[in-house]
Amino acid sequence: MSSEVSIEELAAAQRGDGTVIDVREPREYAAGHVPGARSIPMGQLASRRAELDPTRSLHVICASGNRSAAMTDFLRGVGFDAASVVGGTDAWVRSGRPLVTGSHPTATAQPSTRRPVVVTIETPTLGNRSYLAHDGRVAVLVDPQRDLDRVLAAAQEAGVRITHVVETHVHNDYVTGGLALARATGASYHLNAADEVRFARTPVHDGDVIDVSPSMRLRAIATPGHTFTHLSYALEAVTSVGGSADTVAVFTGGSLLYGATGRPDLLGPDHTDALVHHQYASAHRLARQLPDHAQVLPTHGFGSFCSAGSSGGTSESTIGAEKAVNPALTTDEEQWVADTLAGLDAYPAYYVHMAPANVAGPDGVHLDAPAVADRTVLAGRLAAGEWVVDLRTRTAFAAGHVVGTLNIGLDGQFATYLGWLVPHGASLTLLGESTAQVAEAQRELARIGVDVLAGAATGGPGDWTDDGLGHFPRAVFADLVEVRHHRTVTVLDVRRQREHDAGHLVGALHIPLHDLVARLDEVPGDAEVWVHCAGGYRASIAASILAAQGRRVVAVDDEFDHAARAGLPLATT
Repeated sequence: MSSEVSIEELAAAQRGDGTVIDVREPREYAAGHVPGARSIPMGQLASRRAELDPTRSLHVICASGNRSAAMTDFLRGVGFDAASVVGGTDAWVRSGRPLVTGSHPTATAQPSTRRPVVVTIETPTLGNRSYLAHDGRVAVLVDPQRDLDRVLAAAQEAGVRITHVVETHVHNDYVTGGLALARATGASYHLNAADEVRFARTPVHDGDVIDVSPSMRLRAIATPGHTFTHLSYALEAVTSVGGSADTVAVFTGGSLLYGATGRPDLLGPDHTDALVHHQYASAHRLARQLPDHAQVLPTHGFGSFCSAGSSGGTSESTIGAEKAVNPALTTDEEQWVADTLAGLDAYPAYYVHMAPANVAGPDGVHLDAPAVADRTVLAGRLAAGEWVVDLRTRTAFAAGHVVGTLNIGLDGQFATYLGWLVPHGASLTLLGESTAQVAEAQRELARIGVDVLAGAATGGPGDWTDDGLGHFPRAVFADLVEVRHHRTVTVLDVRRQREHDAGHLVGALHIPLHDLVARLDEVPGDAEVWVHCAGGYRASIAASILAAQGRRVVAVDDEFDHAARAGLPLATT
């Protein structure tokens, strides 16, 4: 049997010898499950697998397919013929099939309530998510990014109309698309009543209920900590005419994240102490008020610098799971506050411009192609000291580039690091291999409020200059071991402070990438500089900065974990 089955295949299998295992939490199961499905929660499956018949095909189901996929892998690994049901019970309901309520597999089937479906819209280069929650007819959009075409396409694909837009908070790491989306769709726009914004919106207070449709509503929960006015929204499926509801998820914004919380220091040091205590209390309020089976749906925490702590790569979670693993819910307040404050590190310089833009009410983004910059124009801009950024990969840049350009590749956190290094409002020209590459970069930059580009050029370095090309070698940590036997080199570590303190090369010069331009005079001018980070992306950016200054540089394109294996001595701070 394949490792995945469709709803149609599941329905057919139920008429044969298939066994359906529902790995959701008991309350989720009782609220509505596929007829005949047996409840074995995800956390109990390993210890209860002896209850399963190894001669029968197993069809594993959850709400959307994520938990069932993980449990299918486990079962197949221990010898069962198992398959994950694609789309889970949400897809079963959308297909018009009935659910069974109660704790017994064969209880009387009732017509299925139209339960909310949540579509995740990823923005990985900023480490954020937006969410489209719908009932098959109408939808609410939570924390939208500024490039609205993605959001509108998601709604069109789902066949729904956006009637409500909500913000969990005034964002500090990107320019919101919420107001522009509301204007474009005619949706109501919801923001905390205490947020002092310069545009009309529907004010929200703690405890307010937003009725999105007869079967779906949001309940606002005040969760200060990331900001003073932060709100989370419990997503409730209305299950009866009388209005009783099941909380199926909670949109937590920058409050409770996966294994972490949003950072409390973005409003400045005068407010950090108050906010960190608020954040702790808010996490406990969510854990206390919401059911264990409620999915946790944060905006931050996927590489965003708005996170205080690490998600550890987790891609989904529930309130129950966070109670077990999140330090904010497993550690006493005094210790958690101390650990959180000690763990805070620098955040991108462009953040300071985001909240003012969001309070003012940003327009939608216009992605018209920038003016073409020819060789003469590029030479003039470089001579004038303007910022010219090469979007290609670090491998391509090292092999040949226009002297004086900066390399920030689109294959990493492009907008984050460009916004960190290039002063807000500075003249900026992009170099890309194609118009599509430039357009992608333009979209990324619009999300952080960089709306005006001086120009762009496409092709390759030979198309961009009449002069000779610059280049520099790439290496790995094992090469550094060898070269040290022959000559003295300077090793430059451009990781952030916390990364450095956790382990660094003995004798290395440490200048975080975001400080490098201002601290170039600390790098010996006549030295051969081997620059490294944690994986190579930031090292290439730093190498391009040094190369533009005429320095002799080698970019270490390697994982930092390989340094010790290569025999390089490490120290901690």
